[in-house]
Formats: sequence, structure tokens, C-alpha cells
Amino acid sequence: MSDTIKKLGEAELEIMQVMWDAGEAVSSNYILEQLKGRRKWQLSTLMTSLARLADKGFVRCDRSTGSNLYSFLIPEREYKAGASRHFLERLYDNSIQNMIACLYDSREIKRSDVKELREFLDQIEAEHDQKEHTGEEDV
Repeated sequence: MSDTIKKLGEAELEIMQVMWDAGEAVSSNYILEQLKGRRKWQLSTLMTSLARLADKGFVRCDRSTGSNLYSFLIPEREYKAGASRHFLERLYDNSIQNMIACLYDSREIKRSDVKELREFLDQIEAEHDQKEHTGEEDV
């Protein structure tokens, strides 16, 4: 995520999650329907949020089809990677070790979580080593 990408508020993130999950352009009514139970919004409230997301460069509206279709401009993975990096820098002095230690010390994660994380890291390291050995590049 580049420095020019702005932070999403909680409601904006929920809208983006609906769009990312859909994987294709969606109507405002589709978004409103998906947010039922989480947000008690009128269509006008959603439209205001979509306009803000467009101003921030997160979505675009295609009006050429006769009905407004909204699509994301920032992929989910790109946004989450940048937001995670910013979070880590701001709260943990850019140290994932500090973050894990804090979570472990406050009992937010258990030994089983640590074991699962260790296995996951071993797995991705093995995959990386295999790609290096075969000459493939990481994406």
C-alpha cells in the first residue's frame, strides 16, 4: 500500500469487504443487502460512503451500463498488507516479535496459537526454499 492510500474507517472497511468478497462490480443495492444485520443504513448513507471511497481512490463507479456498478481499485491483499505494516510500525516499533510477545504475555494468544504459527512459518519457509531450488520467483 503506497503512502498515498488513505486509511479506511470501520464502515468503509465493511463496504470494501463486501466488494472484495464479491470479486466483481456490484450495485449499491447489493452492498446494502450484504450489510444487513451489521448496518442499519438507508441507501443515501451508503451512497455518501461510496462517494467518499471514490474520493479516496478505493472504488470507481461505472455509470455506462444504465445502473451504477461499483468496483474496487485497491485489491484486498494490497490494502491489508499496507495497513498491517502501518499498524506494526505504529504500535510495535516495526517488530513482529514485539507484537507476538505482547499478545502472548497478555494471554491473547495461547501456546497452541504459537505452535500453529511456528508450523505455518516452517511451511512457508520450506515453500520458499523449494522455489529457490527450482528457480521460481516469489510473487
